[in-house]
Amino acid sequence: MQSGFFKTLSVGVLALTLGLVGCSKDESSQTAANTSSDTAATAKKVITIGTTVGDFGDMVKDSIKPILEKKGYEVKLVEFSDFVQPNLALSEGSLDVNVFQHKPYLDTFAAEHKLALSSVFQVPTAPLGIYSGKLTSLDQVTNGTTVSAPNDPSNFARALVMVAELGWVKLKDNINPLTASERDIAENPKNIKFVPLEAAQLPRSRQDVDFAIVTGNYATSSGMKLTEALYQEPSFAYINWGAVRTKDLNEAWVKDVIDAYSSDEFKAYCAQRFVGYKQPEAWGTQKQDESNTASGVSQVSETVASDVK
Repeated sequence: MQSGFFKTLSVGVLALTLGLVGCSKDESSQTAANTSSDTAATAKKVITIGTTVGDFGDMVKDSIKPILEKKGYEVKLVEFSDFVQPNLALSEGSLDVNVFQHKPYLDTFAAEHKLALSSVFQVPTAPLGIYSGKLTSLDQVTNGTTVSAPNDPSNFARALVMVAELGWVKLKDNINPLTASERDIAENPKNIKFVPLEAAQLPRSRQDVDFAIVTGNYATSSGMKLTEALYQEPSFAYINWGAVRTKDLNEAWVKDVIDAYSSDEFKAYCAQRFVGYKQPEAWGTQKQDESNTASGVSQVSETVASDVK
C-alpha cells in the first residue's frame, strides 16, 4: 500500500513540476514577445525636419523625404524665414533635425542659449556672396558706399571679413574673425556704410543699397544665380550642417537620416541640382585648400569654445 501511494505521489509531483516549468517558459516567451512588441510600437515613425526656405527645404522635398519614406518613415518639413527659431524648435522638441547653419553659428548659438544640440552631417552649401545693387562692379565702390549684410552676429562677422579681403576696410590686428563687429574696424577709407538686415530681406535690399552681401540659401531661394556674385567667400569652414538633440545621437532614426544625406542617390541629385555649391568634405568631390578644410572648422569651433568658457 505504501509503495503504491508513494509512486502515485511521485508521479503527481513530477507532473506538477513539469506544468510549472512549462508555465514559466510560456510566461517568459510572452514577456519577450510583449517587450518586442512594445519596442516596435515605440520605434520612431515620423521625422520632422526644419530648414530655412529654399535649397535646404528643396533637398528634403526632392530627395531626402523619398529616401526615408522607403525606410518606412513619414517625413514632415517645416520651413523657417529666420536663423533663430530652428534651433529653439529643435531644442524644444517640435523638430527632430534642422538643416540651415554652419558649425560656428551652431556652436555659438547653443552656447549662448545653453542648448544641447550636436552637428551630425554636412550638406551642400551655397557660399556667401557680394551681389550688385545700385552698383554693378566692385571697382565702382566710392566714398559712402552702402552695403547690406546679415544682421546675425556670426554671418555679419563673415561679411566683414569678406569686405576686408576686398580692401574696403581694415580690421584690427588679432581679432577673432568669428565675432568681428563694426567696433573691430581699424580703418574705413571708403566710409562704407553697413546696413544690417534679416537674412531673408537681403535679396530685396539690392534695390536700396549699392551692394548686398547675401547668404547662399536666400540668394538661390529668391531666384538669384550664384554665378552672378561679384565675389564669393573662399573659405570652406562655413559649410552648413544638420543638427539633432545631443540626447538623440545614438537613436536608430538619426543614423537613418545621416545615411540618407550621405547616400549615392542624394549625391547624384545634388550634383545635378546644386551646381556651384560647396560640398561636404566627406564626399571628397571638391579640392579644398588646406587652410579651409574640416580642420579649419575644428579650429573655428575650438575658438568659439574658448570664448564662451
